[in-house]
Amino acid sequence: MRKLSLGLSFAAMAVLVACGDDNSSIANDLDELSSSSENDVNDVVTGTFTDPRDGQTYRTVKIGNQTWMAENLNYRYLGPTDDLDSSSFCYDDDPANCDTYGRLYLWSAAMDSAGIIEGNTANGCGYNSECSPSGNVRGVCPQDWHLPSNWDEFETLFEAVGGQEVAGAMLKSTSGWNSNGDGTDAYGFSAFPAGARNIDSGFRNLGNNVTFWSSTEIGGNVYSMYLNYSYERAFLEDDGKDFALSVRCLKD
Repeated sequence: MRKLSLGLSFAAMAVLVACGDDNSSIANDLDELSSSSENDVNDVVTGTFTDPRDGQTYRTVKIGNQTWMAENLNYRYLGPTDDLDSSSFCYDDDPANCDTYGRLYLWSAAMDSAGIIEGNTANGCGYNSECSPSGNVRGVCPQDWHLPSNWDEFETLFEAVGGQEVAGAMLKSTSGWNSNGDGTDAYGFSAFPAGARNIDSGFRNLGNNVTFWSSTEIGGNVYSMYLNYSYERAFLEDDGKDFALSVRCLKD
């Protein structure tokens, strides 16, 4: 819809220019409108951040007023569950996949439900309990970073890259996606198709999709952001806590 509105604006301006009234002023307006959309990309600020917990360095990107990690988190969170000896995983249990795609976290691990990380506010938020933590939730992220909250912070990201209908194409990496589903990665977010770990302990959908946890519950599930190789749009969903999904940390 946003794309259509922009197209109509250009068309309307073009008609006015053809009519000959205040041509130079309208032409300048066209130039400014055109360049402003380019400046959205040019205004992106990239950097790096080293996690002091394990020395891993991540690329970062400032898009609009948000600073995101430009890679999936790969912190080795090993807090056990009642049934498993770990709550974060490499796809197919292959460490090389963690290097490329980051780790897949149960929601309890993403939130640091066990309180392994000092100073967390989400202790006890996990599979068999409901909670409503206030403010930013650090969870498994490094200090001064947090999990996105509900859908609001994802929606802010979508708006900064042109709207939800095109956000998938803008945020997906330029390689790694199946069936020619690569994105443009116009803003340097570089979302790789990390897949997921299924509730039956099986891994699936590497190359097809990626899902990012939030810190907010909805009806026993959790708000999430989902990208798929088949679509240029991004999706806001809710997922069960027993899936292991990706984490993108957002600067406080």
